[in-house]
Parts: sequence; C-alpha cells; structure tokens
Amino acid sequence: MKKGYEIHDPFGIYFITSTVHQWVDVFTRRQYIDVLVDSLRYCQKEKGLEIYAWVIMTNHIHLIVRSKTGRLGDTMRDFKKFTAKSLFESIKENPQESRKNWMLWLLQKEEGVCFWEEGYHPVAIRSSKFYKIKRNYLHKNPVKVGIVEKEEEYVWSSCGDVYGVRKGPIELTDF
Repeated sequence: MKKGYEIHDPFGIYFITSTVHQWVDVFTRRQYIDVLVDSLRYCQKEKGLEIYAWVIMTNHIHLIVRSKTGRLGDTMRDFKKFTAKSLFESIKENPQESRKNWMLWLLQKEEGVCFWEEGYHPVAIRSSKFYKIKRNYLHKNPVKVGIVEKEEEYVWSSCGDVYGVRKGPIELTDF
C-alpha cells in the first residue's frame, strides 16, 4: 500500500475506495452488484464490519467503515479476494454478458484473477466535519458522473437511508 494510505488506528473509522482493475465498468448489472452487497452484509455479520456510508459505482466502491475487531485490513483483503473470484465466475457464467470475453481477458493474469486494483486507500475519519465531507462526496458521486440528477435517487448507495427516502440493502451504523 502506498505511504499515507495506512491504518494507524485499528479501531478507527476509515473512508476507503476499491477500484476494479483497469476501471472496467462491471457494476452495470444487478447480479454483480448483488455479489458486492451480499459480501458486505456477510462482513458485517461475520467479521465485525460496521458500515456508516457506501456507494457502488460502475467501476469502484466507496465505503466509510470501521472494524469492531480491529482487523479492517484483514476484512478488506478477504472481501476483495472473495468478491474477485465470485464476480469473475459470475461474469464467466452469465450467458447475457455481451462483454464477457473482453472482461475475462482483462481481469485475468497468469497467476489468476486480477479483479481489483491493489489497495483500498484508507483515509482516517477523525472528526464529524470530515465524516460529513466524505459521506457527501460518496453520495454525490453518481450525480457527478451523470447517472442521476439528485443523490437520493441513486439506489446503490446509503443516501436513501440517510435522507429517509428508502431503506437500503445494507444496514448502517450511526456515526
């Protein structure tokens, strides 16, 4: 991991980003998003992951998270490893995937699947003000790229929960 992107407080809250290798737009299909959502829920239930805010974009995810066990690095490693294999298989087995051959070629290396870019770039959240800045940033991401006009319209983020518009698929922890 690059210097500056390190976990200094094992029980701290962090803004993290994970990007698909080569910025491939994988998360344009519901079945691939479901793999991520299910994996995040598993990490909450079985690995002590607390999620404060989240967004799934077409080629990356942003999360504001904390580990109740103090093992955020281990949880993220396991999450990325599991989802890499699961998503690769989902792409491979999807008969409707028009980009299948190209994506499989791009997301595979000699040593195996290379789904995610290296690291997850943890940035410590040390104040309420910084938390709100990062939460707003991730909620406005779909607006910034033109997917929706208002952040609360985007289904694959915690914004609907935060604004009281709808209950999302991931249970949130209060900041």
